[in-house]
Amino acid sequence: MLEIDGSMHSGSGTLLRYAVALAVLKRRTLHITRIRSKRPKPGLRAQHLNAVKACAMISNGRLQGAEVGSQELFFEPGPVITGGRHFFDIGTAGSATMAAFTLIGPALFASEASTFTITGGLFQDFAPSFHHMRHVLVPLLRRMGAEIDMTMIRPGYVPRGGGKLTLHVKPCAGLTPLVLDRQGTVRRVHGIALASHLEKQRVSRRMASRSRELLRENGYACEVESVNDNTAVQTGAALVIWATTDTGCLLGADRAGKPGRRSEAIAEFVVRSLLEDIESGASTDRWLADQLILFAALAAGTTEYAIPRATDHVESNLWLVRELLGARAELHGNRVIVEGIGLS
Repeated sequence: MLEIDGSMHSGSGTLLRYAVALAVLKRRTLHITRIRSKRPKPGLRAQHLNAVKACAMISNGRLQGAEVGSQELFFEPGPVITGGRHFFDIGTAGSATMAAFTLIGPALFASEASTFTITGGLFQDFAPSFHHMRHVLVPLLRRMGAEIDMTMIRPGYVPRGGGKLTLHVKPCAGLTPLVLDRQGTVRRVHGIALASHLEKQRVSRRMASRSRELLRENGYACEVESVNDNTAVQTGAALVIWATTDTGCLLGADRAGKPGRRSEAIAEFVVRSLLEDIESGASTDRWLADQLILFAALAAGTTEYAIPRATDHVESNLWLVRELLGARAELHGNRVIVEGIGLS
């Protein structure tokens, strides 16, 4: 049995989701305690619970303690990871993208191709945004040999959620390592300024215009697509900008809107975040820094990349892949080095 103290390092829901996904891949029973004990609302929330249940469903596994508020969970995955079509509704504005992220790893080693349709939040603070995943994370995973595609059916925001995405994953023979030795020179900058039911307020145009203005002032030309949506169940907005370098690096930054956040302030935050990561010389952005660790640990060979700075999530994920997979995973200064186990 894999024993994990959920309060270690970041003590976040990310630790839980990673642990459950890795338990599926290892076909090992997981016992995790003190789940999110450091958070204001400790224990499982709806988005964590749905990610756990999704992993149990695709592996025909068994759960104990799988309820909102629970701080202890037993999870026994089945012997085979099944593909096919699956539908999950988080039921709140909880992150549908986090659930999708949790499912990618197991689905890469399923018995057949998988299609997941997930309903919940797609743009919110403290969770990957749909656009960052699709335009920054997924292209790098494809470079590692993963066949993944993501489509947004409808945006979803806090507090009502209601967003919907589809995730298509084909099984692979194994992942290859990702080596991003140096950042290189930024060649292209793209962005998407999305606003739902806010066309009269010109929210998407204002975010896009301010982003372009700030990037030009710093020497970067930027193509930002302005998108007005009328399918979401509520008003909402989100901005993502990503840069591509001549060495193949992708660095992105994003932010969701919420009442009281001016369009221009969202653009200023996103541009500042991206510029900080570029100026650090890193070959990944602050979000990719921890997201890539799981896939690096599964790959056959050594993955290496530079991060803008060490965070609790980076330390947590390095620790977790050492504990659960036996991968060699270390942080040397600002460089993440992971020797994967070559899962096939």
